[in-house]
Amino acid sequence: MENLSLPHLHFAHRQRAVDYDKVLVEQIAMAALPACIPFAKKSQAPLAALSSVEISILGPRAMARVHRDFLGIPGATDVITFPYGEILVCASIAEARAREFGNTPTIEVALYVIHGLLHLSGLDDIDPADALQMAETQQKVLEAAMAEVPGH
Repeated sequence: MENLSLPHLHFAHRQRAVDYDKVLVEQIAMAALPACIPFAKKSQAPLAALSSVEISILGPRAMARVHRDFLGIPGATDVITFPYGEILVCASIAEARAREFGNTPTIEVALYVIHGLLHLSGLDDIDPADALQMAETQQKVLEAAMAEVPGH
């Protein structure tokens, strides 16, 4: 197998309102990272060249501020990914959507981190066909990553 150079994942848990397992989110993300690299190498996307990725878990006010300031869209959103290697996840949206999809907040936050990693790997979800492919891919990556995490 090819020796893959993986970027280092740096986590910042910057919200207190939503209770989730920070360690498990980080373990899942690190286990998911190798599955994202082949997509990045194929599409020559940023993830293949990054030495590190900053992942911040935010509250809704902070996420809404970034959403407005950088994308010109009011209100919070679930995930924002910047091509220079930053992923922002809104924990409160993850918590609300987790109930909708039958996940725990921890798994939903981890899924959003994987979503961001896949964006850095060149996948997009703008049109419906791409969104469906991305949803399927992130679910497969999540399941494979969960199988790699001891005790899960």
